[in-house]
This record gives sequence, C-alpha cells and structure tokens, in this order.
Amino acid sequence: MIQNHQAAALNEHDWLKRFLYLALSLLINAVGHSLTIVMNLGSAVWTASAVNLYHLWPLSLRATLFICGVAVVIMNTLLIRQVIGRRIIGNLLFTFPFSFLIQWFTQLIQKTGINALPIGVRIGLDVIGILFVALATSIYQRANLILHPNDDFMQIIRFRYLHGSATIAQIVHYIPPVIIMLVTFTMSHHLWAVNIGTIICLFFQGSFIGFFDRHVFLNLKHYGLGVIQRQA
Repeated sequence: MIQNHQAAALNEHDWLKRFLYLALSLLINAVGHSLTIVMNLGSAVWTASAVNLYHLWPLSLRATLFICGVAVVIMNTLLIRQVIGRRIIGNLLFTFPFSFLIQWFTQLIQKTGINALPIGVRIGLDVIGILFVALATSIYQRANLILHPNDDFMQIIRFRYLHGSATIAQIVHYIPPVIIMLVTFTMSHHLWAVNIGTIICLFFQGSFIGFFDRHVFLNLKHYGLGVIQRQA
C-alpha cells in the first residue's frame, strides 16, 4: 500500500515536472522564433514559410501559424492512416499558444527597434533566436506531453516510412515549406525570413538539439519514446 502511494506520488511529480518544462519551452520557443522573424535574417524553415504566407494574405501572423499547424495535423493524420484523437488534440493544443505567443513577442520585440542595429549584431541575435528554438525543441520533445505538428510530422515520416533515418527525414520534412515559399515567391516576388539563419537551421538545427539534450536540464529524460514509435 505504501509502495503504491509512493509510486503515485512519484508519477504525479513526473507529470508536474513535464508540464512545467513544456510551459517553459513554449516561452523560449516563442521568443526564439520572434527574434528570427524581427531580424529578418532567416527563420526556421517552417516559420519562414508561414511568414511568407502572412505577407501574401490579409490574415494575422497568429492566424497564419495556426492555419499552417492545422494543415500539418491533417497531413499527419493522412500519413498514419488513422485518426488518433489524443495525438490531434495534443498537436492543436500546442499550436494555439505557440502561434499566439509568437505574434505577441514579435510585436513586443519590434517596438524595441533592435532590427535597426548593425548587421553584425543582428546576425548574432538571429543565431541566438535559432539556438532558443533548438533549446525549446529539446525540452518539449523530452517532456513529450504534446508536440508541435511539424515535429510530429518529422517523427511520423522518420519511423513509419524511412526506417528511423533522421537525416533523410529532416530533408523530407522540409519539402512542404520549401514548396510554399516557392509558390509565394512566384506570386509576390519577395522572400521573407529566409537568409543565413535559414541555412543554419537546415544544416545544424539537429546538432543543436542534440547538444541541448546532453547538456541542459539533465534531470529531464526522454519520455514516451516507446509510444511514439508504436504510434508513428
């Protein structure tokens, strides 16, 4: 009886810890993405595609990010060929605060005028934003309560279709946003949020995430990997 009580208390503590880390990662992620958007020196590839859509139509950045998230949720459902309610709800629950916080932090950072700083400083701030995104991704993937649809998309194609190959999965994972940016560029003749930061994301984001996995918040282990592999 005592052992059961201790196990329940430990499990409750684990869930609380994971939830707090998830909340922290959402804030870090939003600040990082917002920095890269304001610097306009290259955002993460999926974010860059959403920014280009945002400049093409009259919807807000928040609405654009949310719509993109919903589209990826639908694509994920088609890829796994079944409707898993918990997975879909988790994706959408992540997308809503994610899109709201990015909109809010982007407006807040723009008011500081840091996008008028010298180019060297702006590049440094853009890289800091990318590192923030990698750190946040490391945290919420380890907590593994809910995932952003884009990260879920990569896991599905990696484990269901590509035999666990992270390298090939990353390339395939970036095909949809690249297509979006090609289409928006054809229509608007402008390319937003694509620059040196985007190249860094393409080639080094995975390494950054791995580094933070090994060196930051070491008491936060990877949760639910078995469930991810079975469902993906």
